[in-house]
Amino acid sequence: MHRRWLTPGDLNGFLGLVVDNLSIMAFLSTALIGIFGFPADIVFLRMFPGTALGVLLGNIAYTMMAQRLARRTGRQDVTAMPLGLDAPTSIGLSLLVLGPAFVGFKQAGMDAHAAGEATWQLGMASLVIMGVLKTVLSFFGAAVQRHVPRAGLLGSIAGIALVLMGFLPLVEILKVPLVGFAGLGIVLYALVAKGRMPAGLPGVLVAVLVAAFLYYVFGPLGWLGTGYHQPPAWQWRFALPWPTLQWIHGLAYAAPYLPLIMPFGLLMVVGGINVTESARAAGDDYATRDILLVEALATLVAGFCGGVAQTTPYIGQPSYKAMGARRGYTLLTGLVIGLGGMLGYVSNLVELVPLSVLAPILVFVAIGITVQAFEATPMRYAAAVVFSFFPAIARMVTIKLGDPTYVSSEHFAALYNDQSHGLSELAVIAILGNGFIMTSMLWASAVVALIDGRTGRAACILLLGALLTSCGLIHSVTLAGGVYVPWMLAAPERTMVWQFVSAYGVLAIILLLFSLQRAKPEFAD
Repeated sequence: MHRRWLTPGDLNGFLGLVVDNLSIMAFLSTALIGIFGFPADIVFLRMFPGTALGVLLGNIAYTMMAQRLARRTGRQDVTAMPLGLDAPTSIGLSLLVLGPAFVGFKQAGMDAHAAGEATWQLGMASLVIMGVLKTVLSFFGAAVQRHVPRAGLLGSIAGIALVLMGFLPLVEILKVPLVGFAGLGIVLYALVAKGRMPAGLPGVLVAVLVAAFLYYVFGPLGWLGTGYHQPPAWQWRFALPWPTLQWIHGLAYAAPYLPLIMPFGLLMVVGGINVTESARAAGDDYATRDILLVEALATLVAGFCGGVAQTTPYIGQPSYKAMGARRGYTLLTGLVIGLGGMLGYVSNLVELVPLSVLAPILVFVAIGITVQAFEATPMRYAAAVVFSFFPAIARMVTIKLGDPTYVSSEHFAALYNDQSHGLSELAVIAILGNGFIMTSMLWASAVVALIDGRTGRAACILLLGALLTSCGLIHSVTLAGGVYVPWMLAAPERTMVWQFVSAYGVLAIILLLFSLQRAKPEFAD
């Protein structure tokens, strides 16, 4: 039977998937170059080629898996699993790991290029660590789901979405409101309200085209003030993503960031399980382990070849299926993004599209992830989901207050260490935000256990929190947020550690005592 590789629906799927990937690469470059002053040549010639290679290989593999499934079942309507760069972790990695690390390297005396090289090595090492973790966990995905409640997994990622993917991009939108607000409105109309677009075009594409039109028409006229920047000239950038061992040098830099890096990998495993179940419900029965292994290996290869953003199977395979996409859209996306990262046209495209144009897409993704956390979690656990947001909010406040353009590093350190009236408010906010993803998972898991009447389990989770706190995997008391051996710390940091450890421990003991109570008798009405 003749099987067509490309259908009209594949073109729609391709436009949606390629724009998603371009927007994440654009945010990655804009955040590093525009916010932190990162050297552009390292982003475009070192980071982009390897990152794009992961998208290329992953999409080719998913296309072949779909073709194999179609051949085995004899069905023509099999839709490939969409794969691309993960938005929450790519944004989190750029804002929480790579950017701050670059600033730290410069403060340590490195020049901008040397600091950029060290940060690139850190990014590669982070990707390799996540790839190894995902490869191992791909064989134990079901066990992860059993032991970490959905409220903890989805709540923690929703916290990232709400404050990092939602609020911070919304600020970028309102920096150029004429452009960004129009794009945001179109995204909300098309994707949230399900409004119809002219000629059936994808809503994301229309939003980008309209916002870019406004930017390049009104910008030169002076209507956008200092929000308009003349785009750079088109440059020929050719760089092949050769395997390199420079990621090994980055392992030493990665240690302080493990509380962020490891949960990012864990979240992708659970997300991969969920999206595979979603595809199965839509009629395409992919093997969960195969889906997870492909994206884990794609992440590993990207890290070995200079990439700094991990790949993931995207939520929404049934949506691509509904628009008529089959197997060709993933192959096209992989080729366009993969070759674009090597030949340089992707870097030129992201330079042409300002953040105010792309930010509405990120706000929509943030809305979708946050809504999903509540929709996919039983209503009785809503309080656990909400409770898991607080550490992410603390992290966002720390990011802003830790920006030396707002508060000097010396003044920030002085406020942090001021214990004249107990722990300073700034220290509490920073400590709550350090390791916030794992903290969110623990807090939500404990609340879920309490709601289920499993008070002893909640106490055990809190004891685990005390252990993680003691070594800085959560609630790190160092300004850099690193891990440590508690008895090696000097005062006042050692005192702060034991305060937080004992807080978890005392609450765990109280809950254990509560769990010994005889069950309350129930009386018939």
